[in-house]
This record gives sequence, C-alpha cells and structure tokens, in this order.
Amino acid sequence: MTTLPGTHESYWMDSVPPTPHPALDGDVEVDVAVVGGGIAGICTAWELARAGRSVAILEADRVAAGTTGYTTAKLSALHGLVYSQLARAHGAEGARLYARSQQDAVEHVAEVADELGADCDLERVPAYSYVESADGVDQIRAEADAAREAGLPASFTTDTGLPFDVAGAVRVTGQAQFHPRKYLTALVADLLDHGGSVYERTRVLDLDEGDPCRLTTENGATVTARDVVVATHYPVFDRALLFSRLEPRRELVVAAPLPADRAPGGAYLTTEQNTRSVRTTPYGDGRRLLIVTGETFKPGTGDTEEMYLRLAEWTRERFDVTEITHRWAAQDNHTTDRVPYVGLFHPGTEHVWVATGYGAWGMSNGVMSGRLLAALITGGASPWAELYDPRRLRGLREAPAFFRLQASVARHFIGDRLTTTHVDSVEEIPPGSGAVVRVNGQRCAVYRDGSGTAHAVSARCTHLGCIVAFNAAEEAWECPCHGSRFGLDGEVLHGPATHPLDRVDVSRE
Repeated sequence: MTTLPGTHESYWMDSVPPTPHPALDGDVEVDVAVVGGGIAGICTAWELARAGRSVAILEADRVAAGTTGYTTAKLSALHGLVYSQLARAHGAEGARLYARSQQDAVEHVAEVADELGADCDLERVPAYSYVESADGVDQIRAEADAAREAGLPASFTTDTGLPFDVAGAVRVTGQAQFHPRKYLTALVADLLDHGGSVYERTRVLDLDEGDPCRLTTENGATVTARDVVVATHYPVFDRALLFSRLEPRRELVVAAPLPADRAPGGAYLTTEQNTRSVRTTPYGDGRRLLIVTGETFKPGTGDTEEMYLRLAEWTRERFDVTEITHRWAAQDNHTTDRVPYVGLFHPGTEHVWVATGYGAWGMSNGVMSGRLLAALITGGASPWAELYDPRRLRGLREAPAFFRLQASVARHFIGDRLTTTHVDSVEEIPPGSGAVVRVNGQRCAVYRDGSGTAHAVSARCTHLGCIVAFNAAEEAWECPCHGSRFGLDGEVLHGPATHPLDRVDVSRE
C-alpha cells in the first residue's frame, strides 16, 4: 500500500474543533428550513435570521464540516477563465452581473467579519489566473480584457510573485482569502443569538411541497416551514432533474509550511497540468501554510494515490518545501453553462429554493447565494436573480456540455455493469484495499482491512443505481455518475444519495 504524505485531514478542520449542536428529536415549525449546513446554508440562514425570520438549519453531519470544511477557501471574483465564456454564453450584461455579484460577496464577508469581530484570518490579496506555456498567452490576454469589461480591476501581467516564471497572467486586485470555519462559526453563534436553530446529525429524507412544506428526517421527526432551502451541495431531491445538468468533480489538496518571507502574496490558479491552485494562510511562528490544490478528476475514476504523489512532488519542486503536513480533497459540481443554480428549485414551486453548482468557487458563491435567497424569500429583488435562476433554459448554447455529461453518465451506468471486475474473488483483494467483485451473482463493494477481514456492501449507489468504485487514497466508495460517496461500511459521506449502501455477507462466497 502506498504511503502518502501528511495527515489525512483538512487544515481548516484540524485547526478549529467542532462546536456540537443537538440532533432534532421532535417536530418543529419555522418560517424557513435550510437543509445543509455548509457555507451556502449557513449564510442563507444568517441573512434570514437578521431579517427577522425564524430559521432552522438541518445538517446530516456537522455544520461547516462537509465540502465547506475541505475547500481551498479563496474568496474571489476571478474564477479561472470564466469571463470570456460568460460573455459568449450570457452576453456582456450577464458577465457584468456575474462579476458584480461575486465581488459583492467578497466585500460582504469583509463587512460581516468586521461587524461580528470574527477573527477569521481574512486577508486582502490579488488573485491571478496564469499560464506557463506561451501557447496560452492569447487566452489570458482575452480573459483580462473580458474581466475588465465585466467591471473587475483586471490587468495582464507576467509579474505574479510566484517562485517560477509564467508566460502571462490575469491579475485582479481587491480579492481575499480567509479561514472558512472561523468565519462560519461566528455566523452560527450570531444566528443562535437571533433566535435561529441548528440541528446536526439530522439527515433529511423526504420533502412534501405542500402549503406549508414538510420535511421528514431520518429519525421520523418533521419540520414544517413556509419556505425550504435545499443547500446540500448536490441537491438531495431529484424532482428538478438538476442531476442531468450537474457534473461532480473532485480535486486533491496538499499543504506544507514555509517561511513567511518566501510565501507568494496572492491567490493563484492555472488550468494547466490538470489544475494547480495556490494560496497561503497564517501558520504561526513566522511561517505560512502553503495550500496547493489540483489533479481534477471525476469521483470514482483515476488513481488517487498516484495523483496525491504527483501533486506533492510538484509542490516540493516549485516551492522548495520538505514537509507535507496535511492532505485532503475537495468536491464541487459544475453546471453545463458555468453559472450556479440559485433560486426557485423548479417551475412548479413557489416555496422551495436551491443553491448548487458552484464550479469549485463555493466561497464567493455560497455568500452570494445567502444574500440572493434571503432577498427573494423576504420579497425583495436582486439584479442578478435571473442570471442564477435554476429554471433558465439556454437551448443550443448549453447542448454540447449537456450531451457530453449525459454520455459520460450513460457510459458508467451501462459500461460499468458490462466490465469484468479485475478480481474474481474476495480472497484476491489485498489487505488494506478494496474492489468491486461479483459474489453469488451480486456486485459487491468489498474492502479487506489489515487483518484480512472483508467488509462488504452493495456496489449499487442508492441514488440512481450506478456502480461505485474504490478511492484508495481516501478509503471510500464513490459513484462516478453523480458523485455520491460512501464509507467502508456503506454510510453516506456525500450526497446526492441519502441512504447507505446495503451491507452484504460474503463469508460464504
């Protein structure tokens, strides 16, 4: 088994212990129920509580501990090379609205952190999208022009502060980075002070869109609310068929201390080399923690151990660091037109709202979602509501990405059933590893621990039935179709699945 560098934990989770909240153990009634306790759910609930609404957050695990706890935590309106694409797909006005909404989120975090006295390591830094190859310079110049036309303080440069040369970069000033859990912990405390409720270890299984709406939780308790916000990262309810327009992608992260005087002074991203994202954060004793993200892949595909090693080696070579202290992985969903879905869940509803599809930019988009949804729920307006409306139809512009996504899902849904597994029996699985194997005619996901004991669950994802695959680096089962993730004993780690994988007895294989 490959020895991977660093502690397998996010620095954000490792540096701020959880502040436990109770599970829901009885029926409650509120104005708004928010399903999901990540940055989007917490920000939405906080905005609504400040507006005088009674609010409850329902989180399946711990708040600010899912995708939000495993982010890179850049807070920026510069999202890779998005503005050239937005101008083509949504027009110049669509690109301007996107830029305004994202920069508004950056400034809002700074204002709220100051108001609440949140010591969240907030730093204002420039953001860069760069290329090392001369072949990409024209694209970078075009993006700088597009971002500037969208209203951002963007410019083309070759001077980035990175310890290696680049061929060109887009530079946008006035961006930020922060410690997401420190910030959200302050929001949750203020939410509780304003009468809000937070329920952890409370998985929601069903939604009745009546008047009022009713949510049913795993233990049978119900929540009655006039409005429901589904902020579960990937929506746990399929009634809007958003799964046909969302593509999950996963990225790996490694972190390494370095002297503060050697830390680059910005937030950086390139799509070259299967993505490299770089930032630093305060680490104490005159040091900074270098955080490097990359090696993008679909859940359930690729050799994650090899990708971790490749990312760690790139980090050591480029920044001359020796010790990798942390490693973790982040997951997000990409929409087929590059714009998140934030608004009413589907055309037939008036009181169910959704926030999803952040395309790896969940910090600014999560804050933006909270402000937008709070405005819409309280009867207000927003200039960018139409841009983010989940009910939008883009027709031919969206068609190529839509059909590519569906072809990928179909390939896994059908092809993974036809493919012969690489092991013929449980005994062939090495200790400390996992594989999908057919046992008595049933495809089983089997992990053998260090002692050789087999832990088997059904290999069929409980969301829509795709066959899961083993992620060796994180020791988890992943669905390549829609990104659901399960623990070795089948428990749900990441939606859209809400039910665990069934356990299977393979002792009499």
